[in-house]
Amino acid sequence: MGSDLTAIITRGSQSSFLYSFSFLPKDQRNALNTVYAFCRTTDDIVDSEADRDKKTIFLRKWRIELGKALRGESRFAILNQLAEVTKKFNIPTQHFYELIQGVEMDLTQTRIENFGQLKKYCYLVASTVGLMSIKIFGPTNERVEKYAENLGIALQLTNILRDIKADAKINRIYIPQEDLKRFGYTEENILNNEYNSNFINLMEFETKRAEEYYRTAQNSLQPEDKRFLFAPKIMERIYYHTLLRIKANRYNVYKKSLKLPRYLQLMIAIKYWVKLRLLKTV
Repeated sequence: MGSDLTAIITRGSQSSFLYSFSFLPKDQRNALNTVYAFCRTTDDIVDSEADRDKKTIFLRKWRIELGKALRGESRFAILNQLAEVTKKFNIPTQHFYELIQGVEMDLTQTRIENFGQLKKYCYLVASTVGLMSIKIFGPTNERVEKYAENLGIALQLTNILRDIKADAKINRIYIPQEDLKRFGYTEENILNNEYNSNFINLMEFETKRAEEYYRTAQNSLQPEDKRFLFAPKIMERIYYHTLLRIKANRYNVYKKSLKLPRYLQLMIAIKYWVKLRLLKTV
């Protein structure tokens, strides 16, 4: 039942994670599906339609149940399966608790004052996922951990830029207040989906920041690292193409969804896999 449930959760998410996982050996793929199912379920607690108090209570119980699973047995099949994966691949348990801390921020903080706060949030909700996952891919070292940390920040910044309109609908604004002031763009402008020159300048600044984290992540790896990190490298390519799509549309994320279509995500994944496994040019 547990493995069936995680498969349902990951398929239902329609995430680009699925394309990066598809080329992995079954053992690794199943482990990553379990980790992602935990992450997806944790995130869904906060995004549910329940009121904030109920979400807070359930998130607290979820944290307690995680501890029970790691010590013995939880009443949640996903958490029990996660505990098995954690032991098998020696994943540091702190990252699971950090993820819960990150999604909890969405219950208490709908505005971000500065980039320091935003970077912390990105680390908690995204870098932690990478740090969980790299233990499953194979040997790890300091540079690979730095790759996972910086890539997580880059991916989350990309998500934030892509989803400005959707987040505004639920009264969440992740663009730092200091950046809004710097470019003369207000919360009201975001909530009203106003596309103007100030917004373009703001988005150009935020996009360059995300690109810098992609570069930092890429530069941290040696060629031998890339061979066992091809799944996160596929994720990197998919999200970086999303960022390019945002730029190509002059940052107008209000007009239409700029998420990459699923067929393009699959094409990117296949292209990278062929280059790495067959042509050996990556």
